[in-house]
Amino acid sequence: MPPSQPPEPIVAGLFHVAVKTNDLAATVAFYTRILGLRNGFRPDFGYPGAWLYVPFAGGPAIMHIYAGGPALGAEGRAPSGTAAIDHVSLACRGFHGYVARFKEAGLPWREFLVPGTTLWQLFVYDPSGLQCELTFEGENEGGAPPDMSPGRAYVAGSSFFDPATYPKLS
Repeated sequence: MPPSQPPEPIVAGLFHVAVKTNDLAATVAFYTRILGLRNGFRPDFGYPGAWLYVPFAGGPAIMHIYAGGPALGAEGRAPSGTAAIDHVSLACRGFHGYVARFKEAGLPWREFLVPGTTLWQLFVYDPSGLQCELTFEGENEGGAPPDMSPGRAYVAGSSFFDPATYPKLS
């Protein structure tokens, strides 16, 4: 019997995104209360954090949040913003329900129609300044399409995150 060959290297999906934060409670509140992820099991790494799961049976932990320890830079604080990563995109349902959640929480957001597709998008920031893109299949969404008027439409490369006015979520 010939020796087995190792499998061909291939990327099979995104396992998770890790977010550093200075405010663990507010960041967990954003991803659970506003976006609807589920806080679940996280191994004890010796520093605070959370693993946030897709809210379906057996859903994966797609957001890993950590504070303290390795989250802290040389200044003793976690960095803010998205740096070289512009945004994290999540596949979602319930476009207008998310808009209602953003309004209720006092969060600013932007809307977008992806040209040449049926995709609708919402853009919102987490408490650490990480931009989140929520993407919807517009053909499965009821109600009005995204508002593309000035001031509401998403403009790539234009930040609308202001840490001084970000609402307290925890």
